[in-house]
Amino acid sequence: MSFTVFAAVLASALIHATWNALIKADGDRLAGLVAMSATQIVLSLILLANAPPLVIEAWPFILGSGILSTAYLIVLQHAYRSGDFSQVYPLARGTAPLIVASVSVLALGETLSLGAKIAILLISAGIASLALARRKGDIKRNKAPILWALFAGCIIGCYTLVDGIGVRVAGNVESYMGWMMLLTASLTVISATILRGVRTPWPPLRSLRMGAAAGALSFVSAWVVMWAMANAPLALVSALRETGIVFAAIIAVTVMKEKLDLARAASIASTLTGTALLKLVR
Repeated sequence: MSFTVFAAVLASALIHATWNALIKADGDRLAGLVAMSATQIVLSLILLANAPPLVIEAWPFILGSGILSTAYLIVLQHAYRSGDFSQVYPLARGTAPLIVASVSVLALGETLSLGAKIAILLISAGIASLALARRKGDIKRNKAPILWALFAGCIIGCYTLVDGIGVRVAGNVESYMGWMMLLTASLTVISATILRGVRTPWPPLRSLRMGAAAGALSFVSAWVVMWAMANAPLALVSALRETGIVFAAIIAVTVMKEKLDLARAASIASTLTGTALLKLVR
């Protein structure tokens, strides 16, 4: 993995953690999702206005990604409703790299060195253990968010694989990204509006602003990852992107005032070790 790809995906991880924190912090999360997705629709149309036509072979991947991505956002809201940001976010994101690595090697023919495999395991283990490092007596309370987060992680792994293959089939990041995001955002607006209720009072301006900011950030993050998956192994990109957990932990502690104990600090250390190793291996 080149330094350019490495740095770009790390930046994407920071952006991804930030927009997730914005959605979690908003009291009316479904309204935030609608505003976020509406922003993505506008940005997608702008991107498509200057992009070449999408090849027909890429459309099945666009449809699959749109459905999976919408399902992920809806499932994520259920997880955030019952658990802390510092628990839900890392467990959901930590599950995905193992799924992507397994499928990309076994089914897609990608090859990974021993060092890369160890790095992916360290990153996934560090991320997942960060979510599971909880105070004694919290197990019962945390069953629901853990299950929702694991479900979200499986969906992440699936749409990462679909997008990784799809953007390569498309042969153009802008075309694939524009249509994929346009479909996903449109489905999310419809789903979130139905779940929120059409008769629900108009959301506060704060929710709309935070949702719009999250939409712009997520759009940039997604484009970077699409570009990276077109230029590097899917397993490595997926694992590196999920190091956003380090940024998420910092946000959770400094902004949301959530507790970060010794066990979670050790989990972050494992993730950082895997990240450093991932840059060193070839």
